[in-house]
Amino acid sequence: MQVLRPVGREAAAKKYDLLSAMMAYALAGDQHRQRLIMRLMSLITTRYNWQRNELTMGQREIARLWSVDERTVKRDMARLRSLGWLELKRAGVRGRVAMHGLDIERIMLDTKPVWPNIGEDFASRIGGTPEAVDTKVVPIRRATPVQANGLWGAARDYLAGEDPALFDAWIASLADGGIEDDCQTLLAPSKFHAAYVRTHLLKRLQMALRRMDGTVSVVRVIARGI
Repeated sequence: MQVLRPVGREAAAKKYDLLSAMMAYALAGDQHRQRLIMRLMSLITTRYNWQRNELTMGQREIARLWSVDERTVKRDMARLRSLGWLELKRAGVRGRVAMHGLDIERIMLDTKPVWPNIGEDFASRIGGTPEAVDTKVVPIRRATPVQANGLWGAARDYLAGEDPALFDAWIASLADGGIEDDCQTLLAPSKFHAAYVRTHLLKRLQMALRRMDGTVSVVRVIARGI
């Protein structure tokens, strides 16, 4: 899947694409999802800085915008962070307002199943077809897929559904190295493979594991034998 970046000459169209994907995802869910996504969209359209990927707004201001109390703001912002849609870039301490950023890749991955609801042309343009997957970067040698059960097995299945081409190239060959405390260790077939996954896919692995088991917050990827 191509990552949507709302900058440059086509920035306005890309912003509409992101908001359209979020809207379709909300409408395909229950009232709780609809309300949560609508609240996030209100923050994006009123206070989000697209150029710097910054959302700086106090809980009191958000509560006024949403017509709720600050307790509800705290709860829903935590839900958006747990989804991976919002990232905390700066904590709100000593009178300083917290700063968040959008994880646009995560949003587009989660909304991908409903893109056809907007139109096949939208899905094709954004990257919803297999032909749009970026497969330029592949391992030097295609590693043999490994089997996995338990938590990593469930996370693997989730990741395979998100992006089959990326899964086959980089994730299918990651073996389960066990869990200690809140850390899941994954074993890659080579140092190069491990380095690439750590650099480009670590957040995606963390989110998949967190959605399977909220107690896992850290993922360590190393080459086998190290």
